[in-house]
Amino acid sequence: MVARLLDEDPEGAYGYSRVALRLASRVAAVREAAGFASYANQKYGEALAEFRAAKRMTGNIDLWPVMADCERGLGRPEKALDMAGAPEVHKLDKAGQVEMRLVAAGARRDMGQLDAAIVTLQSPELAASSVQPWTARLRYAYADALLAAGRESEAREWFAKAVEADRDGSTDASDRLAELDGVEFVDALSDDEAEGGDAAAETED
Repeated sequence: MVARLLDEDPEGAYGYSRVALRLASRVAAVREAAGFASYANQKYGEALAEFRAAKRMTGNIDLWPVMADCERGLGRPEKALDMAGAPEVHKLDKAGQVEMRLVAAGARRDMGQLDAAIVTLQSPELAASSVQPWTARLRYAYADALLAAGRESEAREWFAKAVEADRDGSTDASDRLAELDGVEFVDALSDDEAEGGDAAAETED
């Protein structure tokens, strides 16, 4: 239920995770699920505690990037950067290493280090032409960092590349690109409804 509700009803998922913790707190999967439910509700202290517990139980380091992001959420970007440079990162798979790079870049931005954030995101994965599950998010983060640094033309190029890779709509890259291009979307349905309402009012008159 936690997994089913996490995206659409994070508060509901959190409630189920609390019940699961009361029933099976010694199960690593329960602690991990509770961590993600807390994370989705921005309860970063709780999330970090649950992720640490799951890591202790399993010895698995897959949660390292999200643990580092919890440190960011707690206002400790320096700690997140320390984790990005830890030996555990080398044990992550490619997806985990990309996620860690995203977290590290976010920590740099938290500290006002925009140029460092841009450099952090520059990697073989960013330059690769093949599309992987992380490609859209990586390109989007790079574009957003460029835009924050005032490099609008480059940002536009990378938002466009993010759109190309975003096959499941996981980012709002298309909206950001349209905004940079000065495109405004009009809700045609609302206009039609308004015209219909006006016509009905005229008929009543």
